[in-house]
Amino acid sequence: MTEEKAKERNIITNRKAFRDYEIIEKREAGIELMGSEVKSLRAGKVNLSDSYAVVEGGEVILYHLHISPYEFAGQEGHDPMRPRRLLLHKKEIRRLLGAVNEKGFTLVPLRIYFKGPRVKIELATARGRKKYDKRDQIAKREADRAIERAHRRKL
Repeated sequence: MTEEKAKERNIITNRKAFRDYEIIEKREAGIELMGSEVKSLRAGKVNLSDSYAVVEGGEVILYHLHISPYEFAGQEGHDPMRPRRLLLHKKEIRRLLGAVNEKGFTLVPLRIYFKGPRVKIELATARGRKKYDKRDQIAKREADRAIERAHRRKL
């Protein structure tokens, strides 16, 4: 029997995280949402840029994820900036806790996507980059592009 991979549809990517952090390890997590939040996600009304996750009391909580209120939700809309619980196994949470306890590591969401009917979040264990690290990365990328251009011209 062949198992089909559930179709993934990207909602939003945190491009700022790739620039400001060195990504060490990625993992997939579920996210606990209200119905109106899922509808807002389907409409693409979400901001991921300043969000981060923290391990508190055996749970992983995502802060500063802004999901705009769904315009047709009526009176019972949701708070756009409320903390949201991420759904992980206890073993995964313990592993994340060990990584975050090391100096300089943090949990950063990289992207939110639909996997079949479910909303998933890609969470990364990351280390913050200094300003000079960012400059070094830009210089290296420019050098690689120049080499690639020269190689293409040669052919």
